[in-house]
Amino acid sequence: MTRYLLAGGGTAGHVNPLLAVADRLRARDAADEVLVLGTAEGLESRLVPDRGYELATIPKLPLPRRPTPAALRFPFALRRVVGEVRRLIADRGIDAVLGVGGYAAAPAYLAAHREHVPLVVHEANSIPGWANRLGARYAEQVGIAFSGTPLPRARHVGLPLRPEIEALAAPGARLAAQRAARESFGIAPDRPVLLVTGGSSGAQRINETILAALDEILAGGWDVLHASGGFREAIAVQREGYHPVAYLDRMDLAYAAADLSLGRAGTGTVLETAALGIPAVFVPYAVGNGEQARNAREAVAAGGAVLLDDAAFTPDAVRDVILPLLADRDRLGAMAVAMASVGIPDGTARTVELIDAAVASGTR
Repeated sequence: MTRYLLAGGGTAGHVNPLLAVADRLRARDAADEVLVLGTAEGLESRLVPDRGYELATIPKLPLPRRPTPAALRFPFALRRVVGEVRRLIADRGIDAVLGVGGYAAAPAYLAAHREHVPLVVHEANSIPGWANRLGARYAEQVGIAFSGTPLPRARHVGLPLRPEIEALAAPGARLAAQRAARESFGIAPDRPVLLVTGGSSGAQRINETILAALDEILAGGWDVLHASGGFREAIAVQREGYHPVAYLDRMDLAYAAADLSLGRAGTGTVLETAALGIPAVFVPYAVGNGEQARNAREAVAAGGAVLLDDAAFTPDAVRDVILPLLADRDRLGAMAVAMASVGIPDGTARTVELIDAAVASGTR
């Protein structure tokens, strides 16, 4: 029996890859134990127990960015939490630790290092967070989802995909699932589909622009499946060929239905569409460190995606860029091939291989 501690969370971008690895470990050997370390505030507090895994929680410790009283207390709080995780590792006989970033990751990395337990770090973003930069210093194995992510000794393994999405990456699987997927959204099987997303909370710029240009898109013969994050104006629209939903609980069905994806350039969106060979138009979130634009860089360079700045994504951009693309089926077919060329559909297996290699070289 092997006992694994998977650490990290906070957002779906951290939790979903972690759970994909957990599922693969459990499916491979039911006798193995998988324990997840997270916080009570992150998405893991709901998603992990719902998936049937035990969740151990530690306090959320944001890294102080400027001198404050909290910054003075941070080293002592971190030391205390690392001590808690060390006791957890010892008491549960943990054989390997995988961290995916997030608030729970840094204490897990330091605890694994001090307990001499094999450590694996997986970085899903093109720009690594501080926790994974720290963990990479101690890790036996480091995996990255994007080829250019700057971490030492890193191997490009892609993103661990949710099982239902990974299943669509099998040859012919997405096409075979297309008819039923479209019917589940009330879409005629023979209609091409533009999938529009903006993340779980929606994207105001994308929502407003799509609604402003909706009649022109529909006139081009396309149906629009629009996950708006609950945008009221979208939900209220009634047009033949327009299918608004607040959220997509079955992203695999949306991908199976889609001929072209349009949305933000978050890690999951970029790497899932690439793994499935779905051509895309990315409109990176304008706030932050430019990470989303970097996420899309490889897909755009290969010819599988088009990049539009958030400020430039207007109804005019739809007329000048999106509508000609929708009308050019040959180009969309070529983009699908190019997108698939940069996709990694077996990121889960590659990440598990890193864990196996770390266990084999470990000293516990």
